[in-house]
Amino acid sequence: MFSSLLGFTAVAVLLTVSPGPDFAVVLRTSLNSGRRAALCSALGIAAGCFVWGLAGAVGLTAMLSASQAAYDALRVAGALYLMWLGFQALRGARRRSPEAGRDASGPAAAGAAAHGPEADRQSPLRAFRTGLLTNVLNPKVGVVYMSLLPQFVPHGAPVVATTLLLVAVHVTLGFCWLGGIALAVHRARAFFQRPRVRRRLDQATGGVLLALGAAVGVETAR
Repeated sequence: MFSSLLGFTAVAVLLTVSPGPDFAVVLRTSLNSGRRAALCSALGIAAGCFVWGLAGAVGLTAMLSASQAAYDALRVAGALYLMWLGFQALRGARRRSPEAGRDASGPAAAGAAAHGPEADRQSPLRAFRTGLLTNVLNPKVGVVYMSLLPQFVPHGAPVVATTLLLVAVHVTLGFCWLGGIALAVHRARAFFQRPRVRRRLDQATGGVLLALGAAVGVETAR
């Protein structure tokens, strides 16, 4: 059992640090809403992993994998959600552009300020929900769990308990990684709060989320 757990931990580390929508979501949440909201977003992502882990343990992911229609429906929903998050990030970058500030004056400028950076802030609960939906609407997480976890369940071990233990390892690694990102951004907030830096990061994360959503949306049938 120990060797299986050690082997899975090594694989889980590689999965955890690979760039993806979770990284982009936590980064943007940390920039816009602060450390607490970013940590809640990471908790939401961790909760999503447990949802997929439970689904895998009881065989729901196998059913999802067997049904092309169900898989495609979840894939499209996840793609649209990622693209919506990307659009929000790009819209935030546009609001912070110097051109937007020069074009607005008087009441218009006041309205732009009222709907500027503050409009992008998320409460901890909303940040948790964003992280949860980002993960739960990504069917690839379920497919990876379904194909990977059984390889590390020793013969004769209780399947559900062992599967949840492996998921807990992955979740712990993921939360430490994403939480570390949130804390690092918070410590360097003076640099990241510069308008030019914020605008570039919003553009980058928005582009990444749009690209990831598009990639999921156009994925060829398995």
